[in-house]
Amino acid sequence: MPLAQLIAPQQLAERLGAPKLVILDCRFALDDIDYGQRSYAEGHIAGAQFADLERDLSGPLIKGVTGRHPLPDAQALVQRLRSWGIDPDSEVVLYDDCPGAFAARAWWLLAWLGKRDAVFLLDGGLKAWHAAKLPLSLDAPDRREGSFSGQPDPQLLFDAEQVGQRLSDPALTLLDARALPRFRGEVEPIDPVAGHIPGAQCAAFTDNLDAQGRFLPAEHLRQRFAAMLGGRQPEALVAYCGSGVTACHNLFALCLAGYPLARLYAGSWSEWITDPQRPVASGD
Repeated sequence: MPLAQLIAPQQLAERLGAPKLVILDCRFALDDIDYGQRSYAEGHIAGAQFADLERDLSGPLIKGVTGRHPLPDAQALVQRLRSWGIDPDSEVVLYDDCPGAFAARAWWLLAWLGKRDAVFLLDGGLKAWHAAKLPLSLDAPDRREGSFSGQPDPQLLFDAEQVGQRLSDPALTLLDARALPRFRGEVEPIDPVAGHIPGAQCAAFTDNLDAQGRFLPAEHLRQRFAAMLGGRQPEALVAYCGSGVTACHNLFALCLAGYPLARLYAGSWSEWITDPQRPVASGD
């Protein structure tokens, strides 16, 4: 079964109520940390549990040390996944109402803990759900304790030291998921330093999507990433972004395109710049 899988709104609507189905609502807004919980309370896909980026899908931020969304403690996350009713054989559907970045973060965390089958992103998110004229619910989901058990896979991660050691390695493909103006250092609305890690390529995650916010066909995605790899091995690819969230969108898209699951620099730009000795580049 492919690691990265999409589900269309009508397909999900037909699966609602299935005994093995668990749905996670991953809505979030960087400029309004209560937006997701508030939006969930105003209406969600029937049966969905709410998964908050900062409270559930990230660990504590340590100012000057970590990035803005450090990885959560693995066993704390396992407990949270169980509290949402996730079992080893659950079918898990993830969605948000932006271009899928927060849902992709949840997908990557599940893969990191070993849950690599029957995990789906709702293609197009809530925008596509609304376009299909499907209803939302105000009802609280049924709660049951799941039995999921997982261990983190260190092979899926790169840290700042590893990135720094590989900057001069011609085999490394380092992809930055932020928009081009931030990559170039022309603007920086979030972090205190602008620019990018030297040698990185801009791979804006929104370019994985069409005008309706759905993922491009697999062949289109493969052509996109093949150009960035430039003949280098995909196993040497590392993805990063501002805080380790939108990079997961690129990792999901790479898997959709048929590439193996590449590594994530989870601390990303917001961690990289905590050490003034680390090099910074600007422009293209």
